[in-house]
Amino acid sequence: MKVKDLMIPIHDFLRPDVTLKDAVNMLRIARRDAEKQGVKGLPVLDDHYKLIGILSMRDILKAVYPSYMSMMNLGNFTWDGMLESLAKRAGAEKVAAHMSRDLWTVQENNSLMECVDLMIKHDIKRVPVLDQAGKVVGMIYERDVFNTITNAMFDDRPGGKR
Repeated sequence: MKVKDLMIPIHDFLRPDVTLKDAVNMLRIARRDAEKQGVKGLPVLDDHYKLIGILSMRDILKAVYPSYMSMMNLGNFTWDGMLESLAKRAGAEKVAAHMSRDLWTVQENNSLMECVDLMIKHDIKRVPVLDQAGKVVGMIYERDVFNTITNAMFDDRPGGKR
């Protein structure tokens, strides 16, 4: 199976100068397919539509988590209202400050196994798909690869093809 057979075409993307608040809204309303909306991550493209990053739900969580928290033994520290306060502050920050810049991509004509290899080796849950010109044309999501694997497990025909 080829990557293009499973990829979700890109309908929505982010720009690096968008605020996290606007980016979160895009994550909530982005089209996944004809029936579903809401995605866990979107590619970030520059003015020339070149891939420069990905912003995921995990990046949003990191944006509201102060770096000093991991260095402290908080004991009886009060958490009340902290998340809400930090979320409001982070909402005004730009996508460029929080997007993941370590990118792994696949070509649309690569085998799906090459994509699985990247996902496992680099612990990533979504992989941007590029066409021959290097333009982002889709995304491969871990859950879709998982569904393909489970479908193959339960298909009793030779070769596991439906």
